[in-house]
Amino acid sequence: MPKSDSTSSSKESLQGDAQSLDNLFADLLALQKDSSASLPPVHLWDPPKSGDMDMVIDREGRWIHEGGEIKRERLVKLFSTILKREGDDYFLVTPVEKWKIRVDFAPFYIVAASINNRDSQQAISLSASTGESLVLGADNPLWVESPQGSDQPIPLVTVRNNLPGLLSRSVFYQLIEWGQPAEDGGLYIESMGQRFLLGMLE
Repeated sequence: MPKSDSTSSSKESLQGDAQSLDNLFADLLALQKDSSASLPPVHLWDPPKSGDMDMVIDREGRWIHEGGEIKRERLVKLFSTILKREGDDYFLVTPVEKWKIRVDFAPFYIVAASINNRDSQQAISLSASTGESLVLGADNPLWVESPQGSDQPIPLVTVRNNLPGLLSRSVFYQLIEWGQPAEDGGLYIESMGQRFLLGMLE
């Protein structure tokens, strides 16, 4: 019985901590919510595959159609709202169509970061080239991949609905500047009560 009470108290404490962080950074979380408020319900759309489209999202988040870059920001933004991921494949979907496209690294490209410190707590805000705002945390985790045969790290973050965003080099270097070394030899960045590994220090 004492063990059960202790477990219950721990859960309540964790929930309370998360709630207090949400309150502390409510304005930042509101920006994230606003940026996704008008998204269509692509998770409910599952039409049969229509075919393959000659569309590529390159490493820097540029949308390339039939060899030419789409430079109309509104059109790129529109396409980004109907993206759907299934396994390692990406599609543009509507209620009646589903076109497979190619993504070089990630469908989103993170171009800006800001650090917010309040009452000894920290939150990292990120912005994508398509306008999405997100706060690094449990729902939007960061991880760094190390491809075999390469010494170049690939820093990624979940933007929404299992869709990743690739951090630009300047944003990743900014996070490294804000990072803190730990006893295990790793460099970590903290945000919304979570800690994310940026890399191991030599």
